[in-house]
Amino acid sequence: MTAAPSFSQRVASYQQRIETALNDWLPAEDIVPARLHSAMRYATLDGGKRLRPLLIYATGEVLGLEPAKLDGCAVTVELIHAYSLIHDDLPAMDNDDLRRGKPTCHRAFDDATAILAGDALQTLAFQVLAEDSTMQLEAAARLQMISCLAKASGSAGMAGGQAIDLDSVGQTLGLVELENMHIYKTGALIRASVMLASLSQNPQDQAQREALDSYAKRIGLAFQIHDDILDEISDTTVLGKQAGADRALNKPTYPSILGMTESKQRAQELTQSAIDALDIFGAAAEPLIWLARHITQRKA
Repeated sequence: MTAAPSFSQRVASYQQRIETALNDWLPAEDIVPARLHSAMRYATLDGGKRLRPLLIYATGEVLGLEPAKLDGCAVTVELIHAYSLIHDDLPAMDNDDLRRGKPTCHRAFDDATAILAGDALQTLAFQVLAEDSTMQLEAAARLQMISCLAKASGSAGMAGGQAIDLDSVGQTLGLVELENMHIYKTGALIRASVMLASLSQNPQDQAQREALDSYAKRIGLAFQIHDDILDEISDTTVLGKQAGADRALNKPTYPSILGMTESKQRAQELTQSAIDALDIFGAAAEPLIWLARHITQRKA
């Protein structure tokens, strides 16, 4: 019997799928206010790993959902991610000049336009969840999704994690404190990506949801540990952003607290634990297993 094709063979088509869906939802550059819309498109299109949308499509495959029902969720998480990167790069935050191999949004436009572009992308994300007709969901399911994304994006999630990150510059954190910060800052939106896909399932299976949530929490941390490692060992050309930026800003990272060897070991342990959480799905879990391994093997 021929083995089913790996999820890796579908990654490029899913990346193109999300690019098309984002292009359709983002306002055109010739619509007033044109400069704002240009900045929104500049920061969102033609770049990035699209990991969060890939998690949505992979979860959909595991649950037997059609990709067309998941496009709205995929657009939503990528819009939130793009907004967060614009704001993180601002002079008042991390003051970065390079993102995805090109000037950051505030460098390509200006600080005020970048702030507004981030604001507009964030609100557009919730509009997509409320209105996208291809998702084929009842109002109650949409409300669950909106609540899930709001929690992952706000002070109990990504924004709160960024606040903790800024407060931690120059401070000495313990491992528990560092992991708590990244559960908020990076892990919350990764976790929400998997959960949004699971909320598209009708009827929902509680045991499957719990397994997916366990998986998502672990890969969120594994992703951040590997990001910290790449910041130390990779270079700017490969990363598409300034290498060594965390060290230059005196930010606490996994390598600075655990050392490089233990950081790599911790990432691998979390990855295996995430994979183990998917046992309930059997062979159908392959898409999420592939992504879990990819997260700690990627070069950028």
